[in-house]
Amino acid sequence: MVHDEFRDKVVVITGASAGVGRVTAWEFAKQGARVVLLARGKDGLEAASREVEQYGGKALAITVDVADPEALAAAADIAEKQFGPIDVWVNNAMNSVFAPLKNITPQEFKRVTEVTYLGQVYGAMTALKRMLPRNRGSIVLVGSALAYRGIPLQSAYCGSKHGIQGFYDSLRCELKHDKSNIKMCMVELPAMNTTQFHWVLSKLPNKPRPMGKVYQPEVAARAIVFAAAHNRRDIWVGFPTYKAIIGNKIAPWYADWVLARNGYKGQQTDEPAGLDRVNNVWEPVPGDPGAYGSFKNIATNRSVTLWLTMHREWVWAALALLVIALVWIIAG
Repeated sequence: MVHDEFRDKVVVITGASAGVGRVTAWEFAKQGARVVLLARGKDGLEAASREVEQYGGKALAITVDVADPEALAAAADIAEKQFGPIDVWVNNAMNSVFAPLKNITPQEFKRVTEVTYLGQVYGAMTALKRMLPRNRGSIVLVGSALAYRGIPLQSAYCGSKHGIQGFYDSLRCELKHDKSNIKMCMVELPAMNTTQFHWVLSKLPNKPRPMGKVYQPEVAARAIVFAAAHNRRDIWVGFPTYKAIIGNKIAPWYADWVLARNGYKGQQTDEPAGLDRVNNVWEPVPGDPGAYGSFKNIATNRSVTLWLTMHREWVWAALALLVIALVWIIAG
């Protein structure tokens, strides 16, 4: 991918005030993009906006709740009025509740679904309304390995990610049927070291944590920027994503057994949650959350499988040369 492929392009990112969305904004900014930052938290948006400018991009921060389709459409209108036609739309905003289903209220489950699932649906609708008449643009849906393999204590989030996957399959087929030039890709992420573990609603006795191997948000950001430039059907980030998706296809019963045994403990630290814990289910948490969680000591900033995915042409060429060399050696 050309380093300045997105120079002066208009890129909209939802959930841009922290975590993956914020770091993705940095990556587009490094290429000179005009980045529209959408989120509810004003403090985080203002900080992210300054960082985009520092990295060489232009920033426009708009406070909006992605669960409100009218507000999302209004934000898109503002973005196009100030920056021009939207070239890339990244659906990243999410919310979650860490608790067994028996401890989640219908209102809480509905709210997570509205933000995490319908927020992406409304985002895609908003982007398509503007991209279809121009017959160009790129939409990236940020998914998860949990879109294929649900885990305990996150039923609302897993259900939403499963919904996004089905929605994406349908929409991609429709665009192909219409011979549209609009690119679409879904990026499936592993556990990430983001701020969500500090602000999601948790009813667990101990503080929540990412389960399994953990990656820094830069890994996800590289995949998202790559996805925006290519019409790949999907991109799986990290070996744990491959293991979860493929393993669940082969032996879902085994995943049930493992997660029933380890899924509760694996998503909690040894530190008690405390009575003063705040959450952002209904309102944003005041202050700038930053981009990272508190798991830097166990998080990695690279993924071999992602590199291979992004350079698959080279990989196939190398394999082809290897096969030719082996045939030549055997024949000789």
